[in-house]
Amino acid sequence: MKSLKDIKRVLTIKEMKQEVLNLQKEGKKVVFTNGCFDLLHLGHISLFNKAKSLGDILIVAINSDKSLSCLKGPKRPLVSQKDRAKLILSLKPVDYVVVFGEQTPSKILKELRPDILVKGGDYKLSEIVGREYVHKVYRFPFIKGKSTTNLINLIVDRYSGRAV
Repeated sequence: MKSLKDIKRVLTIKEMKQEVLNLQKEGKKVVFTNGCFDLLHLGHISLFNKAKSLGDILIVAINSDKSLSCLKGPKRPLVSQKDRAKLILSLKPVDYVVVFGEQTPSKILKELRPDILVKGGDYKLSEIVGREYVHKVYRFPFIKGKSTTNLINLIVDRYSGRAV
C-alpha cells in the first residue's frame, strides 16, 4: 500500500513551498484553503469549487490525524489523513494536498505564501489565522446544515443501538 509520500500531488511543506515559488514565477495565482475535512460533504465540495474559481492552482492543506484529534476530540478522525488526502485529490478542483501537524495553518501559510486564502464564512476576517501571509482573503458562507458535525449527529441519531 502506498504511503502519502508516494502519492503524486501530496507534497511535504518543503516540496509545496518550492512548487508554489515555481508556479508564482510562471504567473499562476495560487489559492489555499485548509481544514480537517474528516467526512467530505457538499459544503466542502462547494468551498473547493469556489476557491478554485479564484485562481489557477488550488492547494488544500489538511490537518494531520494527531492535530485533528487535538482539535475535534479523541474519537476523531473518522477517516485517516492518508484516505482524506486521496479523497480530496480525486476532486476536480484540487491540484495539491499538503498535510500539516499544527492546530492552525499559521506556520504553513508563512512558509508557502500563497496569493489567496479561502475560509468558510464562520470566521470573522480578524479571526482568520495567517491572513497576513497572503494578498487576499475570501470567506464563503456555509451551506446551511452541511457539516461534519451534522453528519455525525445524523448517523448517531439514526443508527444508535441498531445494527446497520
